[in-house]
Amino acid sequence: MHRKIISWGLSFAALSVLLGAFGAHALKAIVSTDQLQIFETGVRYQFMHAMALIILSIYSNRQDLSIGEQKGLGWAAHFFIVGTLFFSGSLYLLTLLSTSDHPLIRFIGPITPLGGLCFILGWLSWGRVVYLNKVDK
Repeated sequence: MHRKIISWGLSFAALSVLLGAFGAHALKAIVSTDQLQIFETGVRYQFMHAMALIILSIYSNRQDLSIGEQKGLGWAAHFFIVGTLFFSGSLYLLTLLSTSDHPLIRFIGPITPLGGLCFILGWLSWGRVVYLNKVDK
């Protein structure tokens, strides 16, 4: 499991650097400052959760974790991945579609909070595993 998690984390990290450069150079000339800040928020949260996935992968490699704890870490990873796709992805789309009157804009906006909820659930899932994995095992 940890190999897939770290692969997602590394991919998201590399993509966030690429998107950050795109925003700083190419997008800057096309969208307003407010829209650029929205895009940068997506990049920032994507990078944060890429690092979280990498650390989660390292943590999940521990030998003393029960099957239930491993499943909990799997849930956390899935929540981080879906959260990144929903939260950051919707912010990217909203920024890019803001240059037109595309009808999808009104459907994409509500996806962002669902991504945020996934982030919260991911952190809570990981916290539950840490809490259940007592040091004195």
